[in-house]
Amino acid sequence: MSVRKPIEARAAPIMAGGATYIAQAKEGPDFGAILSKAASRALPSGAAGGAAMGLNIMCLMWMRTTVNYQYRYGTGTITAIKTLYEDGGRGFKGITRFYRGLVPALFQGPLSRFGDTAANTGTLVILNEYESTKGLAPWMKTAFCSLSAAGWRLFLMPIDTLKTTLQTDGAKGIELLKTKLATGGFRTFYNGGLGAVMANIVGYYPWFATYNTLEEYLPKKDSEGNDFTGVQQLGRRALMGFGASAVSDVSSNSIRVLKVYKQTNANTKLTYIECAREIVAKDGVVGLFGRGLTTKLISNGIQGAMFSVLWKTIEPMLFPKE
Repeated sequence: MSVRKPIEARAAPIMAGGATYIAQAKEGPDFGAILSKAASRALPSGAAGGAAMGLNIMCLMWMRTTVNYQYRYGTGTITAIKTLYEDGGRGFKGITRFYRGLVPALFQGPLSRFGDTAANTGTLVILNEYESTKGLAPWMKTAFCSLSAAGWRLFLMPIDTLKTTLQTDGAKGIELLKTKLATGGFRTFYNGGLGAVMANIVGYYPWFATYNTLEEYLPKKDSEGNDFTGVQQLGRRALMGFGASAVSDVSSNSIRVLKVYKQTNANTKLTYIECAREIVAKDGVVGLFGRGLTTKLISNGIQGAMFSVLWKTIEPMLFPKE
């Protein structure tokens, strides 16, 4: 009996014509190698995203504080700005009121964006390694990415609660948190956690789905067939970021209103349905869906454009290609 030596250790014997042959088993992708490749792509992208977000916070936190105040109390943009300024004590102190929660924001913002961008890049690498998933449409791949990022946001929830409470309630925020901690324990720092996860999924998915789709379909060359360079490339990235942020904000605004209202409320037993009823009772259905939306669109539009430009500019600087 003649026997051929197996090519692979996983090969299976097949009987044919009285002789035993070793059939080649088709090897699947090495999952360990795929994870290593995903990490090598995701970590640089995530680090660049985190650095870009840190710069964004320093420039635009005053707008984010205004948005969160509107989410909680439901005033117009100008009224919110005046109220926050007065609450700080006018003058320079009035300006610093917009930066309450800056320290936790400098941790939470970059870490959140690190998770978002790392999840987007890493998950795309994994999906593109498999024959069964690499042909999926960009929007479908982004759905997988959004689930990865949501878990990371939940992990960071205590930092977000500290930051958001300081933004909405200023100097009284610490006392409010102490009271909630004494009555409800540490789990009160996760009040609004479900809203945060849902807002992340509903907001993240449209952001990266729009961004990834624009990345694929927006022209990368000029009319003469030359690659965009300099200002053209920055303009393209800014347009992608602005468009992605606008779609994301409109999609997720009502969930973010509920999240902040529950997260910063003194009543730790308030349910999401009760939050919605209280908001609608005060501002109507328009309040539930529209609180802070105009300010959010302006803020996140600028931030999205800045982030997109900074992210893709910083990434090759931190991790140059060999």
